[in-house]
Parts: sequence; structure tokens; C-alpha cells
Amino acid sequence: MERQRLALLGSTGSIGVQTLDIVRENPDLFEVRVLTAHRNWELLAAQARAFDADTAVIADERCYEPLRAALADTDTKVYAGEEAVAQVAAGGDTQVVVNALVGYAGLAPTVAALRAGKKLALANKESLVVGGETVMRLAAEHRAPILPIDSEHSAIFQCLSGEQSPVRRLIVTCSGGSLRDFTREQLETATVEQALRHPQWHMGAKITIDSSTLVNKGFEVIEAHWLFGTPAEKISVLLHPQSVVHSMVEFEDGAIKAQLGTPDMRMPISYALLYPRRARRPDEHFDFLAHPQLTFAEVDRTKYPALDIAYDCLRRGGTAACTMNGANEVAVAAFLAGRCRWPEIVRTIEHSLARATHTAAPTLDDYAAADAEARRTAAEYLHL
Repeated sequence: MERQRLALLGSTGSIGVQTLDIVRENPDLFEVRVLTAHRNWELLAAQARAFDADTAVIADERCYEPLRAALADTDTKVYAGEEAVAQVAAGGDTQVVVNALVGYAGLAPTVAALRAGKKLALANKESLVVGGETVMRLAAEHRAPILPIDSEHSAIFQCLSGEQSPVRRLIVTCSGGSLRDFTREQLETATVEQALRHPQWHMGAKITIDSSTLVNKGFEVIEAHWLFGTPAEKISVLLHPQSVVHSMVEFEDGAIKAQLGTPDMRMPISYALLYPRRARRPDEHFDFLAHPQLTFAEVDRTKYPALDIAYDCLRRGGTAACTMNGANEVAVAAFLAGRCRWPEIVRTIEHSLARATHTAAPTLDDYAAADAEARRTAAEYLHL
């Protein structure tokens, strides 16, 4: 069987590194042609060497020279800039684009990959949160499949596989994040260190903070709407602290299918890359006796207002979710830099949404304008 030729966007992040683990486990199935990173040129150079990549792109142009020098004795072509990331997503002889970028920056490469008719393994949820309508339309027009990498959406995708009947409900599970046992009073003074200490998942800093505010879960509801064509009122969120049930689907006859497994992203990554087949992972075994209790609870919507804000953005449509995302990116960066408190992340989102220009039927230019406006408003609110 011919090896799949991959372009891996965001190769130095958590998902990118684990994707390369899957490639290492299956050298006869994959060939890495393109690698991109934001600014970690040292790791990018090491990866390009290890996988004999054809092309390496660093988004931060200030890192171009050191990367070029590090790969000068190889055949790897080196480029820089965010536009170059989108160009390599669309170009070359790659068949599969793995979009593991973080934030709004992932939208342009998603659009480029779909326009080129590539199979898209998508971990960049912001592509769908910001521009879901445009993204899904392009996927249909160019017959470019989108395979979800998020564990929740992978679980739903697996539960729907082979089903021909309509669903009654998608049930997205939620770990509750690093601060789930904090009281409302304790949340007011939560530190960066506390918010980054996720009990189950090992993820990048941005998504770990989003998980603590439940912004991430709100974004996953929006993502599920676009991926599976399910209206907001048929998507529910359930608190499941053990993170063993990755999500569920309820059908019209009352049957519920769930996908279970250890909290490890390598499984959904490999499923997206190999679908409709599964990877051979002989070391992966789930021990039910080590998890004798699986519990479920309602999410406290007053403690975590971000979830309902996301539902509201989904119902409003247009640029609402784009505004929410832009404001959130600014606020999370400020929190990680010690420039605002944890509760101010969601307050910044509310402030930006209240003042945003709303476009009901946006173009890609409208999304860019809404994102820029949200970032300006958020920065002003936080006095950055």
C-alpha cells in the first residue's frame, strides 16, 4: 500500500508531537513531507532531520535565519511567514493535511487545504468555531473530507460510523478542567500554575486554560454543530471527571453509543489518519478494574458562564463565535503572562461581544475584520 504523504501544521505542539509518534509507529503507512511551527525553530529543525522532510516553514519570520542555518546541510526547503503556512497546506504532493495549529491562525491553512481538495485531519477547532459555515461549504464543494482529531468529536464520529438513522442527541463529555473542584470564591484568585495543572490530559497551555474556563467545551459544541450538522438544542454537555467516556450519541430508539478509552490523543489522531481502518497499538490496553466508577453530573452554568455564551454565539451565527474566539485568545495570553486574573478571561469575552459589529453572512474578509475588532476591544478592556 502506498504511504500517505503528510503535511503537519503545528508539528512542535502537543498534537503535532503525538502525530509524529504515530508516524514513527507506522513508518510503512506515512511519509512526512511538510512540517510547520510557530517559533520553535530548534525542535522544527530536529523534526525535519528526523523525518527527512521536504519542506519546513516557520511562521515567525524572525526565526527564519536560525532555521535555515540549522538545515543548511540538508535538502529541506525552508520558508517563513503565516502566508507560507497556508501555501504549503495547499501545495505540493501531500494528500493529508494535519492542522494542529492553535487559534485563529489555523483558519487560512484549513481553507487552503480544502480548496486544494486535500483530506484534512483537523485538530484546530477554531477553524470551525470562527468560520464553520465557510469551511463546511468548501469541504463539500471540493469533496475534501474533514476527519476530526479532537477526542470528543472523534468519539462522536466513531459512534456515528455505520449508522443511517437520525440522532436524538450528541452528548459531549467534559472533564471540568484543572479548576473543577474550586469554589466560585477560589476561582477569583486562581493562579496560572493552578489553571495549567490538568488532572487527566497533557495539552498545550492555551487549550488547558480554555479547558479550565470551559471556553474549550463551548467551542467543541460549536464544532460538533458544524461537523455533524446537529442543531444546538440537540447537543448537550455532561461533566465526566474521569475522562474515560470521550463522548456519546443517543439515537431515536433510546440507544446510546459511547466511545471509551484512556485520555490519550494518539488514538483519535491515528483514527483520523487511518480511517476507515484503525492503527495497531499493541501497548494500548484499558483496565476497567482500574476505573471501577464512572460518574456524570450537570455542568454548573453559573460557575462556568462561557458554555452558555458559546451556545448563544452558535445560535446567533455570523461573526459572533469569531468575536468570542478573538477576545478569548487575547485574554488567555494576558492571563498566561500574568497581566489579568482568571475570571477576567470570560468578562473580556462578554465585553467584546457586547460591543462587536455583527455580520450575519460573513465572508473570509468579514471574519478577519471581526477577529481584529475583538482583539482591539479585548486589549482595551484589559488595558494591554
